[in-house]
Amino acid sequence: MIGRSRFAPQLALSAVLLLGACASLPEGFDRPVSYVFTDTDNTALAAASLEKSRGHPGESGFHLLGNGHDAFVARAVLADTAERSIDAQYYILNRDLTGRLFVDRLLRAADRGVRVRLLVDDMDIADKELALLAADSHPNMEVRMFNPFARNVGRAGQFVTRFSEVGRRMHSKSFTVDNQVAILGGRNIGDEYFAADPALEFADLDAMAIGPVVEQVSTAFDEYWNSELAYPASVLATRLPTEQEVEKARAWLTDFVESQADSDYLLALRNSGLANAIRNRAVDYYWGDGWVAYDPPEKLLEEIGSSERHLSGQLRPLLQTVREELIIFSPYFVPGEQGVVNLSALSERGVRVRLLTNSLASNDVLIVHAGYLKSRKPLLRAGVEIYELNSELLNEQRRIVRGGGSTKASLHAKSFVFDRKSVFIGSLNLDPRAIDFNTEIGFVVDSPELAGDMSREFDERIEQVAFRLELVRDDSGTETLLWHGLVDGEPEVFDYEPHASVWQRFAANFLSLFPIEGQL
Repeated sequence: MIGRSRFAPQLALSAVLLLGACASLPEGFDRPVSYVFTDTDNTALAAASLEKSRGHPGESGFHLLGNGHDAFVARAVLADTAERSIDAQYYILNRDLTGRLFVDRLLRAADRGVRVRLLVDDMDIADKELALLAADSHPNMEVRMFNPFARNVGRAGQFVTRFSEVGRRMHSKSFTVDNQVAILGGRNIGDEYFAADPALEFADLDAMAIGPVVEQVSTAFDEYWNSELAYPASVLATRLPTEQEVEKARAWLTDFVESQADSDYLLALRNSGLANAIRNRAVDYYWGDGWVAYDPPEKLLEEIGSSERHLSGQLRPLLQTVREELIIFSPYFVPGEQGVVNLSALSERGVRVRLLTNSLASNDVLIVHAGYLKSRKPLLRAGVEIYELNSELLNEQRRIVRGGGSTKASLHAKSFVFDRKSVFIGSLNLDPRAIDFNTEIGFVVDSPELAGDMSREFDERIEQVAFRLELVRDDSGTETLLWHGLVDGEPEVFDYEPHASVWQRFAANFLSLFPIEGQL
């Protein structure tokens, strides 16, 4: 028994490696090419867009979706209004309340004859595959998985033997209806993104757009849909659901949605002002020139490194031409040495740089916070202003960060404001994984009105929702970090990570000792 226990870990590892090495993906299958419908000018959404865009020739309109309820309402009502097509692309699609409601809306649209294309990253699909295969069986709905894991072996082994492939993911998120209205931003499909999770709510931001910019979103979607990395769900399946299983799954979903009709969440959605505004063509928009910055799908096949074709390269000119102020919202912030140098250089040449990111207590990925720790002091020395979200907000403060009533708040919005003239709203975090490994997408909007409103909201409310970091030095030259914020509405100063446990602080500091930044 002693000998067996001694070699058990090595044997287990060898088995994992062997199984991972046997991983294989289907070959020689049919991947039908399809593209966005461009003849949708006779749809109701086209008429609404035309009506709203009068007086704004050549410009696009943008409506911010900061509230979780509104963000779900926008997708649901647009799906209900769809006449020709729905194109949906997401990194995560959960099997929770909002995930099921979302898929139900897609299926109902397909029942009406709407063509539905659903593209989902394969990272988190293992326990949802049968349900997605059932949806894929609908004659008007097609589901594809992006950058899939092999199905003939377990996923764990592939993280070891195929990490250079499966470690790179489609983090892009988009939702487009009738090629007339599109939503981009930080949200995946799940309760925590739409104010439906009582334990956790992400403070997030999407933008709903009309006008010329929508065609750019559709073009990006088509590139991903027809990419060699997009596999039809049925091709990957080890077993297709039977007709009886499909009928049973659809009946269960219908019963579930009907059972939620009088729930607090759906009642709130039905009474939503935004829902009525979309139906009555009364949505208010910010207007300006807009364009879509996005990573091409081929990024996941290329060597790691900067490229002007990548989203980060497309945004670089905006960062280089900032003259007065840069505001950054990034839930996962791991700038690395070069990022610290770049932001410090901006600050040192007179640009006011302000950052809102997650605190240790509000961050849902502890190792990412560990990768961020080393950057705080050098950035503060250079004059960069850093704020970390207060995870223990009062209810009235939660509304400020566009949240609801969950017990814990966490930042998930990813946006930048450049000189109060233009903004980026999308899926991009400022960390190596987003910049080098994954694919991202977002709107760039030249609108002083929108940029000014976002900046003023930051000015007026940041001290209420976040801790301001300060670096102080005593007579001996020792530097100490201080956190200034509100606790139960009263000002308080901490000399340790607020609201984080001793274990969280120890673990984050321990992990920060390792050279992990490049993998986060």
